[in-house]
Amino acid sequence: MCSRTKPRSSRTGRPRSTEADAAILEATRAALVELGWSKLTMGDVAGRAGVAKTTLYRRWANKNELVVDAVAVLFDELELPDLGSLQADIEHVVLQFAALLERPETKTALMAVVAESTRDAPLRERIRASIVDRQKRLVLTGRRRAQERGELPADRDPEAVDATDDLIFDVIAGAVVHRALVSAEPVDENWVARLSALLVGGLGAVAALG
Repeated sequence: MCSRTKPRSSRTGRPRSTEADAAILEATRAALVELGWSKLTMGDVAGRAGVAKTTLYRRWANKNELVVDAVAVLFDELELPDLGSLQADIEHVVLQFAALLERPETKTALMAVVAESTRDAPLRERIRASIVDRQKRLVLTGRRRAQERGELPADRDPEAVDATDDLIFDVIAGAVVHRALVSAEPVDENWVARLSALLVGGLGAVAALG
């Protein structure tokens, strides 16, 4: 009986370094603030991060992918602690979001990738997958907690629930981005309280529709 040779992994090279990734993404955001989208190059980012340009291309195929990931990791900082009510939870995460948008690296990077995505369908899809879809976790968590507290009714129609989650995300993200980055108006506690009250009241009406 012949023995079988254990197949070898086709993967070669060193495993990815989380420290190197973090340095590259930080360098990308810094370069965006200083140079802007049009002048940013993979070579410049590599130099700032202290890595070879080939290291970047092993991780990201192009500048678009790199910048989206540099933005996405910032939004992953958002959290939704349980503050005891749906309105309080919403107010907390909206204020976090607004504070994040005040940071120069977030503002510059986000505006750059959104502008570029208007003529780049694959970039739009990457933004959706890496930023939008990942941050919808906050909506899912908030709605589930509100149901457990009895603030919202239990789910009845899964398709309607998905559509409502999308709508909640669109309303919050759209309102905050427009006010902070387009209108350049303050996202202060008073404005956030009014937005949250509007959302909570609207969610009750949407839930009644089924």
